[in-house]
Amino acid sequence: MINDENPQTERERIRQERKEASVRHSDRLMSEKRLSSGADASFDETDLRILDLLTEDSTRTYKEIGEEVHLTGQAVGARVRRMRESGVIEGYTLRWNPAKVGLAVEAYVTVFLDAGTIHAAFLAFAQADERVVRMDRTNGEGCYLLLTRTRTMEELNGFLQDMLKYGNYRVNLSMGRLKG
Repeated sequence: MINDENPQTERERIRQERKEASVRHSDRLMSEKRLSSGADASFDETDLRILDLLTEDSTRTYKEIGEEVHLTGQAVGARVRRMRESGVIEGYTLRWNPAKVGLAVEAYVTVFLDAGTIHAAFLAFAQADERVVRMDRTNGEGCYLLLTRTRTMEELNGFLQDMLKYGNYRVNLSMGRLKG
C-alpha cells in the first residue's frame, strides 16, 4: 500500500504500532505466567502496568497513570488502594544517590557465622548498626547478605573488624549501580 503521509509521521505510526504490539505481547505473557503460578485472579495486567508506572515514579498522579493505562484517576486510585490493602504494595520509597551525601562506599557482605548460638547476637548487632542498609537471610553459601554504605574504606574496615566477633565474611564492593 502506498502511503502519501510524511515519512516522519509514518515512522511514528509504525513505532506506536510496535509499542502497542509489545505491550499486548507482554500482557499475554504476564497473564500466562500469573495463571500458571497460581497468583490472585483479581490481579490483572492493568494492575501490573500501574505497579510498573509507580515503580518508575511514585510521585505520578493517579490521573497521569490513568492516561497511560486508559482508566480514570479515580479507578487507578481504587486499584492502588486495593493493592495496598492486599499487601501487594507494601510502601513507597524514593531513589537517591548515597555518594552525593558522602556515603561513597557500597559493599555487599556475605556473613558466615561460627555457631548457631551466635545468630541472635549478630542480628542485634547488624540491626542496630547504621552502616547496614539491608540484611537478608540466605541459603547456600553464607548465612546473611548485608548491603552496607560507608563514607570511606576505613569506615568499612572498622565495620568488618566489629563483625569478626561473630564470624567471618566475604566482601564485594559495588562498582556502580546499573539497574534498580
